[in-house]
Amino acid sequence: MRFIIIDGLDGAGKDTHANLIQDRYLKRGDSVILRSHPENDNTFGIKAKNSLLGKGKFNYIKASMYYAFDVIRSVRKYHGKSDTLIVVRYLMGVAYLPLPLAKLFYKFFSTILPTSEYMFFLDVEPEESLKRLSKRNEIEMFENLDDLIKVREKALKLVNNWKIIDTCQPINNVQKQIEIILDKLDNGKDMTKSIHESNQTQN
Repeated sequence: MRFIIIDGLDGAGKDTHANLIQDRYLKRGDSVILRSHPENDNTFGIKAKNSLLGKGKFNYIKASMYYAFDVIRSVRKYHGKSDTLIVVRYLMGVAYLPLPLAKLFYKFFSTILPTSEYMFFLDVEPEESLKRLSKRNEIEMFENLDDLIKVREKALKLVNNWKIIDTCQPINNVQKQIEIILDKLDNGKDMTKSIHESNQTQN
Protein backbone atom coordinates (compact mmCIF):
# COMPACT_ATOMS: atom_id res chain seq x y z
CA MET A 1 0.00 0.00 0.00
CA ARG A 2 1.13 3.53 -0.79
CA PHE A 3 0.71 5.89 2.20
CA ILE A 4 0.95 9.58 1.24
CA ILE A 5 1.00 12.36 3.83
CA ILE A 6 0.31 15.97 2.84
CA ASP A 7 0.95 18.49 5.59
CA GLY A 8 1.86 22.17 5.91
CA LEU A 9 0.65 25.60 6.87
CA ASP A 10 -2.94 26.72 6.40
CA GLY A 11 -3.30 28.10 2.90
CA ALA A 12 -0.33 26.11 1.54
CA GLY A 13 -2.49 24.21 -0.96
CA LYS A 14 -2.71 20.87 0.86
CA ASP A 15 -6.20 19.92 -0.31
CA THR A 16 -5.55 21.18 -3.84
CA HIS A 17 -2.48 19.00 -4.28
CA ALA A 18 -3.95 16.04 -2.41
CA ASN A 19 -6.80 16.02 -4.93
CA LEU A 20 -4.35 16.23 -7.85
CA ILE A 21 -2.39 13.32 -6.40
CA GLN A 22 -5.62 11.38 -5.98
CA ASP A 23 -6.42 11.99 -9.67
CA ARG A 24 -2.95 10.73 -10.64
CA TYR A 25 -3.48 7.35 -9.05
CA LEU A 26 -7.14 7.00 -9.98
CA LYS A 27 -6.14 7.44 -13.63
CA ARG A 28 -3.73 4.55 -13.16
CA GLY A 29 -6.54 2.34 -11.95
CA ASP A 30 -5.57 2.37 -8.26
CA SER A 31 -8.11 2.37 -5.48
CA VAL A 32 -7.59 5.60 -3.51
CA ILE A 33 -8.87 6.83 -0.16
CA LEU A 34 -8.39 10.51 0.69
CA ARG A 35 -8.78 11.77 4.25
CA SER A 36 -8.46 15.51 4.98
CA HIS A 37 -8.57 16.40 8.67
CA PRO A 38 -10.62 17.52 10.42
CA GLU A 39 -13.21 15.40 8.59
CA ASN A 40 -16.94 16.04 8.85
CA ASP A 41 -18.02 12.39 8.79
CA ASN A 42 -17.38 11.70 12.46
CA THR A 43 -17.88 13.34 15.85
CA PHE A 44 -14.17 13.95 16.47
CA GLY A 45 -13.67 15.84 13.21
CA ILE A 46 -16.81 17.92 13.63
CA LYS A 47 -15.89 18.91 17.19
CA ALA A 48 -12.31 19.71 16.15
CA LYS A 49 -13.56 22.03 13.39
CA ASN A 50 -16.04 23.75 15.69
CA SER A 51 -13.33 24.29 18.30
CA LEU A 52 -10.96 25.76 15.71
CA LEU A 53 -13.61 28.34 14.85
CA GLY A 54 -13.88 29.34 18.51
CA LYS A 55 -11.55 31.36 20.69
CA GLY A 56 -9.70 30.93 23.96
CA LYS A 57 -7.51 28.33 25.63
CA PHE A 58 -10.35 25.87 26.23
CA ASN A 59 -11.19 25.70 22.52
CA TYR A 60 -7.45 25.40 21.78
CA ILE A 61 -7.21 22.30 23.98
CA LYS A 62 -10.42 20.80 22.58
CA ALA A 63 -9.32 21.40 19.00
CA SER A 64 -5.98 19.66 19.59
CA MET A 65 -7.57 16.70 21.36
CA TYR A 66 -10.39 16.10 18.86
CA TYR A 67 -8.02 16.60 15.92
CA ALA A 68 -5.71 13.88 17.26
CA PHE A 69 -8.65 11.50 17.73
CA ASP A 70 -9.86 12.24 14.19
CA VAL A 71 -6.43 11.41 12.72
CA ILE A 72 -6.08 8.22 14.76
CA ARG A 73 -9.58 7.15 13.71
CA SER A 74 -8.71 7.60 10.04
CA VAL A 75 -5.53 5.55 10.36
CA ARG A 76 -7.27 2.72 12.21
CA LYS A 77 -10.20 2.62 9.82
CA TYR A 78 -8.56 3.18 6.42
CA HIS A 79 -4.87 2.18 6.58
CA GLY A 80 -4.32 -0.87 4.39
CA LYS A 81 -7.81 -0.67 2.83
CA SER A 82 -6.77 0.68 -0.60
CA ASP A 83 -3.85 0.81 -3.03
CA THR A 84 -3.20 4.40 -1.99
CA LEU A 85 -4.19 6.24 1.17
CA ILE A 86 -3.72 10.02 1.13
CA VAL A 87 -3.89 11.78 4.48
CA VAL A 88 -4.06 15.57 4.66
CA ARG A 89 -3.06 17.23 7.97
CA TYR A 90 -1.37 14.51 9.96
CA LEU A 91 1.68 14.86 12.23
CA MET A 92 2.23 18.59 11.83
CA GLY A 93 -0.78 19.38 13.99
CA VAL A 94 1.72 19.23 16.87
CA ALA A 95 3.39 22.41 15.54
CA TYR A 96 0.53 24.38 17.08
CA LEU A 97 1.82 23.39 20.53
CA PRO A 98 4.72 25.11 22.35
CA LEU A 99 8.04 23.88 20.90
CA PRO A 100 9.13 21.54 23.72
CA LEU A 101 5.73 19.83 23.62
CA ALA A 102 5.69 19.90 19.81
CA LYS A 103 8.95 17.94 19.64
CA LEU A 104 7.79 15.49 22.31
CA PHE A 105 4.42 14.82 20.70
CA TYR A 106 5.93 14.64 17.20
CA LYS A 107 8.32 11.93 18.36
CA PHE A 108 5.49 10.12 20.13
CA PHE A 109 2.97 10.21 17.27
CA SER A 110 5.59 9.44 14.58
CA THR A 111 6.43 6.33 16.60
CA ILE A 112 2.90 5.01 17.17
CA LEU A 113 1.37 6.16 13.84
CA PRO A 114 2.45 4.87 10.43
CA THR A 115 4.82 6.99 8.37
CA SER A 116 6.39 6.53 4.92
CA GLU A 117 8.76 7.96 2.34
CA TYR A 118 5.75 9.75 0.82
CA MET A 119 5.66 12.58 3.37
CA PHE A 120 5.23 16.06 1.87
CA PHE A 121 5.42 19.33 3.77
CA LEU A 122 3.95 22.17 1.72
CA ASP A 123 5.74 25.33 2.77
CA VAL A 124 4.45 28.84 2.18
CA GLU A 125 5.49 32.25 3.49
CA PRO A 126 3.12 33.33 6.31
CA GLU A 127 2.21 36.54 4.48
CA GLU A 128 1.17 34.58 1.40
CA SER A 129 -0.70 32.11 3.59
CA LEU A 130 -2.67 34.92 5.23
CA LYS A 131 -3.45 36.45 1.83
CA ARG A 132 -4.95 33.16 0.63
CA LEU A 133 -6.84 32.58 3.88
CA SER A 134 -8.46 36.03 3.66
CA LYS A 135 -10.51 34.73 0.72
CA ARG A 136 -12.27 32.16 2.91
CA ASN A 137 -15.55 32.76 4.71
CA GLU A 138 -14.39 31.21 8.00
CA ILE A 139 -11.25 32.13 9.93
CA GLU A 140 -9.82 29.63 12.43
CA MET A 141 -8.10 30.60 15.67
CA PHE A 142 -4.53 30.13 14.36
CA GLU A 143 -5.10 31.93 11.08
CA ASN A 144 -3.36 35.20 11.90
CA LEU A 145 0.13 36.40 10.95
CA ASP A 146 1.76 35.98 14.38
CA ASP A 147 0.57 32.40 14.81
CA LEU A 148 1.38 31.46 11.21
CA ILE A 149 4.97 32.70 11.67
CA LYS A 150 5.39 30.76 14.91
CA VAL A 151 3.81 27.57 13.59
CA ARG A 152 5.94 27.63 10.43
CA GLU A 153 9.15 28.06 12.43
CA LYS A 154 8.27 25.09 14.65
CA ALA A 155 7.12 22.90 11.78
CA LEU A 156 10.32 23.44 9.78
CA LYS A 157 12.32 22.23 12.79
CA LEU A 158 10.38 18.95 12.75
CA VAL A 159 10.31 17.98 9.07
CA ASN A 160 13.92 16.91 8.56
CA ASN A 161 13.04 13.74 6.63
CA TRP A 162 10.07 15.15 4.71
CA LYS A 163 9.91 16.29 1.10
CA ILE A 164 9.64 20.08 1.49
CA ILE A 165 7.83 21.89 -1.31
CA ASP A 166 7.72 25.66 -1.74
CA THR A 167 4.12 26.45 -2.72
CA CYS A 168 4.62 30.18 -3.28
CA GLN A 169 4.62 29.23 -6.96
CA PRO A 170 1.93 28.54 -9.55
CA ILE A 171 -0.01 25.36 -8.82
CA ASN A 172 1.24 23.66 -12.01
CA ASN A 173 4.89 24.23 -11.04
CA VAL A 174 4.32 22.85 -7.56
CA GLN A 175 2.50 19.79 -8.86
CA LYS A 176 5.27 19.05 -11.37
CA GLN A 177 7.77 18.96 -8.49
CA ILE A 178 5.50 16.62 -6.54
CA GLU A 179 5.05 14.40 -9.62
CA ILE A 180 8.83 14.08 -10.05
CA ILE A 181 9.16 12.88 -6.46
CA LEU A 182 6.20 10.51 -6.77
CA ASP A 183 7.63 9.01 -9.97
CA LYS A 184 10.95 8.33 -8.28
CA LEU A 185 9.34 6.88 -5.16
CA ASP A 186 6.96 4.72 -7.19
CA ASN A 187 9.92 3.40 -9.16
CA GLY A 188 11.86 2.66 -5.98
CA LYS A 189 14.56 5.26 -6.54
CA ASP A 190 16.49 6.91 -3.71
CA MET A 191 14.80 10.12 -2.59
CA THR A 192 17.12 11.30 0.17
CA LYS A 193 17.35 14.82 -1.23
CA SER A 194 14.70 17.38 -0.39
CA ILE A 195 12.90 19.31 -3.08
CA HIS A 196 15.04 22.33 -2.15
CA GLU A 197 18.15 20.44 -3.23
CA SER A 198 16.58 19.23 -6.45
CA ASN A 199 15.44 22.77 -7.25
CA GLN A 200 19.09 23.86 -7.33
CA THR A 201 19.72 21.58 -10.29
CA GLN A 202 16.65 22.86 -12.12
CA ASN A 203 17.49 26.58 -11.75
